[in-house]
Amino acid sequence: MKATVLVDNIGTEELPGEWGLSFFIEYRGVKVLLDAGADGLFAENARRLGLALDEVDHAVLSHAHYDHADGMADFLAQNTKAKLYLRESCGENCYKKEADSWKYIGIREGLLGQYRDRLVRVSGDLELEEGMWLVGHKTPGLEEAGKRERMYLRENDTCTVDDFSHEQSLVFDTGDGLAVFNSCSHGGADNIIREVADTFPGRKVRAMIGGFHLHNKTEAYVRSFAEKLRVTGIEEIWTGHCTGEEAYQILKVELGGIVHQLAAGAQIHLG
Repeated sequence: MKATVLVDNIGTEELPGEWGLSFFIEYRGVKVLLDAGADGLFAENARRLGLALDEVDHAVLSHAHYDHADGMADFLAQNTKAKLYLRESCGENCYKKEADSWKYIGIREGLLGQYRDRLVRVSGDLELEEGMWLVGHKTPGLEEAGKRERMYLRENDTCTVDDFSHEQSLVFDTGDGLAVFNSCSHGGADNIIREVADTFPGRKVRAMIGGFHLHNKTEAYVRSFAEKLRVTGIEEIWTGHCTGEEAYQILKVELGGIVHQLAAGAQIHLG
């Protein structure tokens, strides 16, 4: 399988970056778009890379935040055949508490209604194709991560701590173990690796790809987190976006050659 990064925080003059993430994944003749960044930049970068979005068979939204979802309007306008797979609980209701104000960080309002006939809402685990699955969170207590990040769900006048039930992993059987894509890993990359291992008993989780939401963490926290990743036995890590440059460098020092940098245009070959 091959995954090409269409958008990441790190870009080049030829392939600009933005705060967001998007992957074009080719797997056994099937093409998947995982996330679409914050706007239409992913589509422009796909064009520059010679990747045809109208040939994508499935689109997947990792979670309900704007920097992964808002480009989907451009994708769904260009591609008329692919369905967009998202969690059952995905809504336009994600906020972050900043001092005395609320910042909306969710899906662009109206997008889900505009394309409701293209949506497939997923609960539990789903096999998209042979060897390709969507896996939701199974770890209890993830609202603690929401509380720590000051992230909330708001419906009318009701506010609850985000438990990231709107987040999902895209998992592939590479023939040499499982590869897990989770674009922000709000539930914790170490937890996600264990979730996938528990979902597929006896199968090795070989690779973890995505952001780890470490950009706002202390050095001590990141070093401790690196040890949590180490004990999972993961063999290959590709990370960027919300991991942050400083945290990436710490992971690289702590975990060595298994850690690789995501960037616009990067290609990941597995299996």
